[in-house]
Amino acid sequence: MNLEAVKLAAADNLWGALFPEMMIAGLALLLLVIELVLPKKEHAVIPDIALVGIFGTLAGLLLNFNSATLDTDSFNHLIHHSMGGQVMRAFFLLAALFVCALARVNLARRPVPRVEFYHIVLVITAAMMLLVQSNHFVMLFVALETVTIGFYILVSYFRTSGASLEAGLKYLVMGALGSGMLLFGIVLLYGVAGNPALRSYTADSMQFGPLAVFLAANPHQFLASVGIVLVLAGVAFKIGAFPFQIWIPDVYQGAPTPVTAFLAVGSKAAGFAVLLALAGKDGVFNSYAWLVTPVLTLMAAATIIFGNLAALTQHNVKRLIGLSGVSHAGFLLLGVIAASRVPMATGAVYFYLFAYLLASFAVFGVMTHLAGADDSDQELDHYAGLAKENPFLAAILAIGLGSLAGIPPLAGFMGKLFVFIAAFQAGARWLLVIAAAGVVISIYYYFGWIKAAFFETWTPPADTAGAPARPVRTPVAFAAGAALVVLALGSLALGFFPGPFGQLLTLR
Repeated sequence: MNLEAVKLAAADNLWGALFPEMMIAGLALLLLVIELVLPKKEHAVIPDIALVGIFGTLAGLLLNFNSATLDTDSFNHLIHHSMGGQVMRAFFLLAALFVCALARVNLARRPVPRVEFYHIVLVITAAMMLLVQSNHFVMLFVALETVTIGFYILVSYFRTSGASLEAGLKYLVMGALGSGMLLFGIVLLYGVAGNPALRSYTADSMQFGPLAVFLAANPHQFLASVGIVLVLAGVAFKIGAFPFQIWIPDVYQGAPTPVTAFLAVGSKAAGFAVLLALAGKDGVFNSYAWLVTPVLTLMAAATIIFGNLAALTQHNVKRLIGLSGVSHAGFLLLGVIAASRVPMATGAVYFYLFAYLLASFAVFGVMTHLAGADDSDQELDHYAGLAKENPFLAAILAIGLGSLAGIPPLAGFMGKLFVFIAAFQAGARWLLVIAAAGVVISIYYYFGWIKAAFFETWTPPADTAGAPARPVRTPVAFAAGAALVVLALGSLALGFFPGPFGQLLTLR
């Protein structure tokens, strides 16, 4: 490689465009340095530094939202800067902010390292932000595995808890299987697209652009079809879509509650951002719609049915919220299916994700305050009398669950409405019937949770000797209460006035 080629490659490295990711990575390292420098009695300030750093990065990103680097590639086409990528970068920073806020309450109950938790959350956040801007399978796989390995650690973070260690082992085994399928699919696509015997073969078949050209020139190639299905299966593991959702109930139950929230919101959103890049409008697999659309359609239908029916029988709220999240993955798949044909579908998926973030973190915030030292033991019975004992938390819970159920005028209703409109315009009528039935079923178990908190029900007396006591409820601090209010008001505001976020519907 001559000097001019090196200079050209260096000029393509737009480091300023990755400033938010570098800030988060630098903040993660800074926390470890501060832990070494500060006396142990002053380590309590480190979570505050993490929160301030994330908030400052988010504010900087929003101030430079319409960057001049949008719709360009950098780092030799490894990264593509788009408005959708900007939206998801803000999404992950917002999610990390709330995860760190939940962790301040949750980690105080156990003698576990604190700083390392925030460090790993920041590393995962930076990797997610890079993941949604990936324009190359090498970049995508490295970023995705960084996220996955970070979650391996966080899921089993309560190392004295058998449930947490079991969840970590199950997530490791299932995550490795998903990563293996994804990698095998990428290798098949790389090999077949580099075959000189086929039209439009390319040596750079890991890059999304040349690979899309090759697939368009060979629309029914068998090995490429197998590779596409394997890649979709690998991503389906990450979003918890049927039939790759088997890990979700046990992992969600055993993981610390802030980690469960991060998995439910951040990891799912990252997976759908990848799906939109692969199967959405102008996606890599767009010329294979004859294969991708039926696969995703069957997956969406089965995911909605399984998630809602399985959630009906759950009494542990972490398992319930996990299986209900499976059904939400099915609803989001409606938007992905429509994205290749309906202009507003991509924006509808983004809107749904923001509505899901607000509602989910509101519910997880209440769960964090009601959980005891055993984080996996969170039952519906523990919510009995909540409305009398703590009307504030009960109101937040009702708003969050109502939004997840899709009750108007909350944000979750508008998110489902936009996705359903996109699916209707795309002609997925029978899938909409299944989705509507799923919404009706979800109302039953979500309102069963609300009923436990607000209404007293008679139960026959039983011998309570030796029965485990209900966990001691953590008082709500001012900062945590303010965060819960912001989440609840956000769900209400997006439901009543979706206009500002309605601009997301124009994204392609």
